[in-house]
Amino acid sequence: MPSAKQVPKSSVASFIATVAGLGFLPKAPGTWGSVFGLFLGWVALSSDGWQFPSGLPPGSDWLSFLVKDAALIVVVSLLGLWAAGSVAAELAIPDPQIVVVDEVAGQLIACLGLATPRTFAVSWKYLLAGFILFRVFDIWKPFPARQAESLHGGLGIMADDWVAGFYAALVLWLLRYVGV
Repeated sequence: MPSAKQVPKSSVASFIATVAGLGFLPKAPGTWGSVFGLFLGWVALSSDGWQFPSGLPPGSDWLSFLVKDAALIVVVSLLGLWAAGSVAAELAIPDPQIVVVDEVAGQLIACLGLATPRTFAVSWKYLLAGFILFRVFDIWKPFPARQAESLHGGLGIMADDWVAGFYAALVLWLLRYVGV
């Protein structure tokens, strides 16, 4: 549990940065943030009722998902930049452990690897693979993820997870494309 010094005042920024309090969980808050991101990705993947953009040709479910997931990534990332930066500044900690909105955005980017026209389908195996790949890249922080952490404020908090999500999406896309 974070110390009192590491708990921001109750605010909208805190609510967003901690993803409704997931960041306060005592064990592996970043993993729980990733689970929430995976849940949002699954909702975008399996939501038939939300057709955006309308008028896509038949068989383009993967494209519809891609657009929905990209929209979620943009919204979560913009809110995350602001909220993570605000909480970090309030606590005077460059990357507080309680901030997990970055994992949500990174996991949503990893979900982009699910959108291949050749293999598009809802599969718990690919969802799990995307989750594991993101967590591995998020912990490993291959170039330029580790360097991205040194960026100032919310950008430094969010950017390393964007890179990890991109790597996970790329590997997942390749695995799906070759039929693994």
